[in-house]
Amino acid sequence: MTTIKDVEIYPVSDLATAKASPWASVSIIVRVVTSDGQVGYGEAVPTLRVNQVVKAIEEVRRFIIGKDPFRIEYLFKEWYKHEFYISRSFEAATAYSAIDIALHDLLGKYLGAPIYQFLGGLVNEKIRAYANGWYSDCVTPDDFARRAKEVVSMGFKAMKFDPFGPYFDQMDEEGGLEEAVERVRAVREAVGKYVDILIETHGRFNINTAVKMVKAMEQFDPLFIEEPVHPDLNFEGLAKIKAVAPSVRIAVGERIISVEEALQLLERGGLVDVLQPDITNALGFTGMSRIKALTEAYGVELAPHNAFGPVQHAATLQFDASTYNLLIQESFYEFWPPVEEGYH
Repeated sequence: MTTIKDVEIYPVSDLATAKASPWASVSIIVRVVTSDGQVGYGEAVPTLRVNQVVKAIEEVRRFIIGKDPFRIEYLFKEWYKHEFYISRSFEAATAYSAIDIALHDLLGKYLGAPIYQFLGGLVNEKIRAYANGWYSDCVTPDDFARRAKEVVSMGFKAMKFDPFGPYFDQMDEEGGLEEAVERVRAVREAVGKYVDILIETHGRFNINTAVKMVKAMEQFDPLFIEEPVHPDLNFEGLAKIKAVAPSVRIAVGERIISVEEALQLLERGGLVDVLQPDITNALGFTGMSRIKALTEAYGVELAPHNAFGPVQHAATLQFDASTYNLLIQESFYEFWPPVEEGYH
């Protein structure tokens, strides 16, 4: 019988992007090695917690060695039982997400089939993508407009960006909000009405500021506004936003680390239009498949978060290929430095 022989852990640092995006400058690649020499790849995301995530993966390795790699559902439950309290931590969730991705990779290699075949088969022959990471050097409205045109010239018909500069929690209307509005206006005018714009907020505003911001951005018809309030203010903040701007799509969910957290967002009655689980946080293909079923039941679209390394990117596309309610897919792929130039 084939068993899991080892779990190898490789922190990978991208020095070229560390200054601009320290939270995304390190990825952790995992190799699950079987007793007969096959290898499956997964990815964990440390978000500034490299040592803690590596330790969490080592803990998964301790209990998973010697197990049958094809009993994926069984191993998921065994991990949950083994971790006990800590299964609700980010570090533990991303650690097991990496293992789950690698186990599916192994299954595909043994059976000679793409992973989407195990998730219900091919639904989407093409995946619509939006560009992210393109605006890191932009400051003025003209900067944003010029770069937005370049992104369109690359073939993208949708792009996401954060126009809010250094503001956190609060943002004065005369300076911060007006400046952000002018940046978004410049992009909309540069790309025209047939290119979708998506507005990133990174979950950093209090409720009152978020309400004003969403109302101000409504005129630009964004495909969605992402994380307008702090994640711990989700329910109250999203309810107030929906009350004043019901037609604006709101997207949240990149910090989900369990199926239960997804359910808590979805069951609150129309607060969320687009859910953004991340396959490297949300327990791999096993967690993402369960979250997908919930979103279908609640009539919510999916736009998976995808801002890290190449294994995450490849795994997310496999999930997308089998997902009926996929709205659009985030892609940094064209805007990060190539692996061979910056990674160590």
